[in-house]
Amino acid sequence: MPETILITGGAGFIGSHLADRLVKEGNKVIVLDNLVTGRTENIEHLLKVPGFKFINHNVSEFISIEEDLDWVMHFASPASPVDFEKLAIPILKVGSLGTHNALGLAREKGAKFFLASTSEVYGCPQVHPQPESYFGNVNPIGPRAVYDESKRFAEAITMAYHREHGIDTRIIRIFNTYGPRMRVDDGRVVCSFLSQAIEGKDLTVFGDGLQTRSFQYVDDLIEGIVRLMGVEFHEPVNLGNPVEFTMLELADVIKKITAAKSEIKYLPLGQDDPKRRKPDISRAKELLDWEPEIDLEIGLKMSIDYFKSLSKLSS
Repeated sequence: MPETILITGGAGFIGSHLADRLVKEGNKVIVLDNLVTGRTENIEHLLKVPGFKFINHNVSEFISIEEDLDWVMHFASPASPVDFEKLAIPILKVGSLGTHNALGLAREKGAKFFLASTSEVYGCPQVHPQPESYFGNVNPIGPRAVYDESKRFAEAITMAYHREHGIDTRIIRIFNTYGPRMRVDDGRVVCSFLSQAIEGKDLTVFGDGLQTRSFQYVDDLIEGIVRLMGVEFHEPVNLGNPVEFTMLELADVIKKITAAKSEIKYLPLGQDDPKRRKPDISRAKELLDWEPEIDLEIGLKMSIDYFKSLSKLSS
């Protein structure tokens, strides 16, 4: 049965892909976004679709929605390393005030609530791979803390609203995700490497390049999100690809698929940058019968045309 679903941050990278999927399934979708990091281009194709609505609004301010809602899905937040310094206070606000406002809206409408959290809640992990039971290792006053701690608070208040007010909640912890609609100035490694390789520039590697990440294509993430919507489970669920790559291995894959002659340029590693990051997805497998299907090389090839178009626009 079609539902009415509000997505905060729905003009962003992940939020817009989620809006596509939910619209495709026949739902009425309302996107709420103040376009600080989201882009109207990401949802332009949806604006003429019956039942789709865009509202330009900052979720950190009081939210008033006329329609009845079945879901409030809170995906709003700048999430790139380049944002942590430029948008430090807005990030803290959207994770705290924004989550509070979104939960209040869900409570007012009798709607279910879905929180997009992050693997960053694990900080620089001392447990590997990271299960949802791991409490994390986060520097609360470091430069990354504005994002890490805002998401940790968001999870805490979500669980408090579930326990105190009986709201039907979901929480996902998103591990590194890539694909079309990422920002060209995103600062995350897949975006940086692809853009640099396409433009024939050196690939900038921070530290020795031996730190690891796991990369999931955005379609795999969206599939996991939709499956969790259909399951009543309130504790966090990791959604990520457990195949681990060093930054140097990622650079080699990107040089291969772009045929780039780029060299590696080494730069100092940022403070509190995690050395290893890999999800334990046992819970998602058992609960959702979900695991990623798109391997890195295929997903990157599916992203190249988008990044080439960005390169042409910026040239």
